[in-house]
Amino acid sequence: MAHQNLLVFDIETVPDPDLHAGDYFPKLPFHKVVAIAVLEAEIETGSAGVERFHLQELRCGGELASSEHDLIGGFFGHLQRLEPRLVSFNGRSFDLPILKYRAMRHGLSARWFYGSGSRYESYGFRYSDQHHCDLLDVLSDFGASRGAKLDEIARACRLPGKLGIDGSMVAAMVREGRLAEVRDYCETDVLTTYLVYLRYRLLTGHLTRPTHDEAVSQVIAYIKAESIERSHLADFVVEWQRASGGHFLLSA
Repeated sequence: MAHQNLLVFDIETVPDPDLHAGDYFPKLPFHKVVAIAVLEAEIETGSAGVERFHLQELRCGGELASSEHDLIGGFFGHLQRLEPRLVSFNGRSFDLPILKYRAMRHGLSARWFYGSGSRYESYGFRYSDQHHCDLLDVLSDFGASRGAKLDEIARACRLPGKLGIDGSMVAAMVREGRLAEVRDYCETDVLTTYLVYLRYRLLTGHLTRPTHDEAVSQVIAYIKAESIERSHLADFVVEWQRASGGHFLLSA
């Protein structure tokens, strides 16, 4: 029985006012990271490569007052401790490049991230989904078909999509002092990414229907336990119930 850590991640950014002016979308190095959300789970791989997922935690890194330096340094340090399989949506083209550029701006080192694995099994190798599975990339067959948005894929799978906020609203929300809401939004995007990833692993045969539903049941239990103090998770499950017609599990 093999065990591996899983880390699903997403970032939220605003234009860096020292580097970017205007209303157009900034070049990647000119984004400033304001939130990094992660979901952690353990993957247990049994015979014939069938996986079981054990959800551990969903959170944002740092605190409201954390600097960009500390958020990014904490993220790369956490990767080194966990040595996880990464999962993202458009993380290879957006999130990770920004994290690398901004780490360079702050003089941070990510030596382990660049040195781990081999040539064809590493975080830098596009086709190694055991190191980094970018769902936008794999679901479009690495650009062979036109990519769909996370919200669109989620809704097609009867999963929660956006909950009234999208990335275009983040900069204004931060200016208005609503960073806590941005962090909550980032967490719900990570949760949606995880649920889409579970469906993808079912598609590829790494999950069976029972192990898929077991992982989804863990998400539901986690939300119920956390939603009293984290209202955005309560909102998430309400939208999930609406999108699924009340049938959270495939076996239901």
